Amino acid sequence: MPRVAYRMTTIGIIGAGHIGSQVARAAIAAGYDVVISNSRGPETLDSLIAELGPKARAATSADAGAAGDFVLVTVPLKALADIPVAPLAGKVVLDTNNYYFERDGRIEELDTKQTTVSGMLQQHLPESRVAKAFNHINASEITRDGTPSGTPNRRALATASDFEDAAALVTKLYDDLGYDTVNLGPLADSWRIERDTPGYGIRQNREELTVNLAKAVRA
Repeated sequence: MPRVAYRMTTIGIIGAGHIGSQVARAAIAAGYDVVISNSRGPETLDSLIAELGPKARAATSADAGAAGDFVLVTVPLKALADIPVAPLAGKVVLDTNNYYFERDGRIEELDTKQTTVSGMLQQHLPESRVAKAFNHINASEITRDGTPSGTPNRRALATASDFEDAAALVTKLYDDLGYDTVNLGPLADSWRIERDTPGYGIRQNREELTVNLAKAVRA
């Protein structure tokens, strides 16, 4: 009897701000279930859950992490220490974050190029498999710009991970939500799509994104 691959269908979302809520909308439209949390408690998400419908529910961050087949972390970088560790152990974790020193305060390891934003999350979650995702697209565009596979000039998004299965999961999710993927390779190279790089924040297809990633310079 052929083995049937397990399809990961529930996304735990830690952070219900612009990116988290938009990914929830797009994912539900693509057939996923969502368990979403914020820092203020599940009861503050009643209106969002009412909008998202029966495929969504609110939870604490720990419970959202535990419930997800994989987890999307989308909180300000300054809140990194608040991300629960144990519920995310053994799971693929998608990191949407960017470093805004104006918001997060100065972080020496990033200012001196010792690590990357997603590398910091991987260090915080040593038993998880972190992948970069959704960090260079405006939140409002997540539910607007997706198109079916094979569409000419389809928008592309980047990922990076130290784990092949994590990058493959992001590629599948991107495709389900309407986007092509460019895989940067390991998290050490994820700086190529961080803030102020050529590919950051603009609409581009796979070929254009590949060119822009190559243009990035780590000053």
